[in-house]
Amino acid sequence: MSSITSYRKHLQQSTLAPVWAVVWNLFLVYLTYWVARLVFYGMNRELLSPALDNSWTDLLCGSLLFDTSAIVYTNALWILLMLLPLHWKERPAYHRVLRWLFVVVNSLAFVVNLCDAVYFPFTLRRTTSTVFGEFAHESNLLSIFGNEMLSHWYLVVLAAAVVAVLWCLYFIPRLRRPLILIAYYPTLVIATALAAGLCVAGMRGGFTTAVRPITVSNASQYVSRPMDAALVLNTPFSLLRTLGKDVFRVPSYFDNEQDLQQAFDPVHHPTDSLPMARKNVVVLIVESFGREYIGALNRHDDPGYRGYTPFTDSLIAHSVTFTHSYANGHKSIDGMPSVLSSIPMMIEPFFLTPASMNHVSGLARLLADEGYTTAFFHGAANGSMGFQAFARATGFGAYYGRDEFNSDPLTGGDTDFDGTWAIWDEPFLQFYCRTMNQMHEPFMTAVFTASSHHPFVVPKQYADTFPAGTLPIHRCIGYTDHALRRFFEAASKQPWFKNTLFVLTSDHTNMSDHPEYQTDLGEFAAPIIFYDPNGDLTPHIEDKIAQQIDILPTVLGLLHYNKPYFAFGIDVFNTPAEDTWAFSYLNGIYQLVNQGYVLQWDGNRTVGIYSLADSLMQHNLVGTALPQQPRMEHQLKGLIQQYMARMSQDCLHP
Repeated sequence: MSSITSYRKHLQQSTLAPVWAVVWNLFLVYLTYWVARLVFYGMNRELLSPALDNSWTDLLCGSLLFDTSAIVYTNALWILLMLLPLHWKERPAYHRVLRWLFVVVNSLAFVVNLCDAVYFPFTLRRTTSTVFGEFAHESNLLSIFGNEMLSHWYLVVLAAAVVAVLWCLYFIPRLRRPLILIAYYPTLVIATALAAGLCVAGMRGGFTTAVRPITVSNASQYVSRPMDAALVLNTPFSLLRTLGKDVFRVPSYFDNEQDLQQAFDPVHHPTDSLPMARKNVVVLIVESFGREYIGALNRHDDPGYRGYTPFTDSLIAHSVTFTHSYANGHKSIDGMPSVLSSIPMMIEPFFLTPASMNHVSGLARLLADEGYTTAFFHGAANGSMGFQAFARATGFGAYYGRDEFNSDPLTGGDTDFDGTWAIWDEPFLQFYCRTMNQMHEPFMTAVFTASSHHPFVVPKQYADTFPAGTLPIHRCIGYTDHALRRFFEAASKQPWFKNTLFVLTSDHTNMSDHPEYQTDLGEFAAPIIFYDPNGDLTPHIEDKIAQQIDILPTVLGLLHYNKPYFAFGIDVFNTPAEDTWAFSYLNGIYQLVNQGYVLQWDGNRTVGIYSLADSLMQHNLVGTALPQQPRMEHQLKGLIQQYMARMSQDCLHP
């Protein structure tokens, strides 16, 4: 031990001491990134287990590439200050400051990596810089973080241990004074020049000038599934590489407008000659209400499947739904634009991009122009998640949030607050029903529920009422299903009920314990249910593909709306089954479901194609010359180019 101490002291006092400090201390940082990665995998192994089927060489090389970029970005200032060839800086006080800088910066990097280990199941990707906008209007973040720290206390202990290790093992140069300047300056000038070149290469992801700076999407080349790209990436890299970036870059798949429109055209020209049916429209966007939890939507594979939604099962028996139905995003802020404005999530949530300032239409504005009264309901604090702003921008005439709920003398006010996010679903849906009683018909309303959300608790009076299931969310799903039952019981007694078209979907999916719902496609499987109590829709399950962005055009089709309108989705009822499709985006990969297959495209080439019958997505058919592949690629290119161009040009209208 004394020999090691003596050798360390010798290195600390040598002319190369600042160089050894950079090498050793950055080695410690690499170790912290790998500790965080192992924690990330351990906490999400059910979602990421197929990642270990990949080549370990690819996984290690990819991780090293992205870790290097993040480490260089976050430590560039420290490296410069450490190697700066100025002899007067070699003082204890100077290096104490550098020690603090190093430990604080890299401790924060470690902590955000640990945070993503907890957050990943809800987003299926590493956190990007848009997270700052996503939670900008939330007033309860401190309590949420506090609760998470208590429930994940072992991560807090680990973080403290890593900080202590970084502090204790930090290598401090202790050059003797006076310095031998004739050796000091040439050494550090050369070291600084070499470090600058290595840092630039590390940031970019390579040494050659032909290498473009790596981005989040590059991680997909090291894994076989888009979801697994999160294991290769790290959170500091994802945050830094997306900060201030232009999300919408228009590709040039098609050279002229005519070819682009033939490939994909989001402008709809209805030819319906029937007079418009002035039905009320009620859209229920149910938090985390994944298809997996609904028994009636899974019994074709397992006749004994019970699920956690007995009321929704009974509602489906009187409704129209689909054999394949999907959300277009994986966050709450993705659901509202998809469902109400037919705008899917592509690269980043629409809310959090500059395009959110575009002139956006939607179901509310289109029907308001036809004389409908419109209102949006969300039981969280007014302004939460940006829903109020988006509702106003898309034409909703009124907004009812927690403030309006508390102002209603017929409610329990804040005694019905769940303590974290919003008013409990049962009382808020009753408030929703009563408020619609006061609205002039025809009306179009939408409600966004909140109770089936992390931290997955139910009101105390229902603590033992609903099945606990196998996942923390299952009891919450049972409670929300009960709240929906109570809502429909109340609505069925109202004079407007029979003249109302109800649409029920989820904002996104959530926790899963079935492998077919843990795939790149299964993670988007969400219910889409159309219910008309007047009997105008014959109850059945259509053998079609449906998605959230189809809701707007399908509702307009059912109402016989006969004016041009803008929507990325289709009227699924009036589209042949072979032409129905669904889109999603995950970790740099675009997914298209069509013609019995799932195609995965990285922006330049198809990297995966799977049969829909291959529910576990185990057999990649790339290279088998499927006849469906060229048509699917053509459609997907058209969708991407139209989306990017119209977002960039503020052209989200006919």
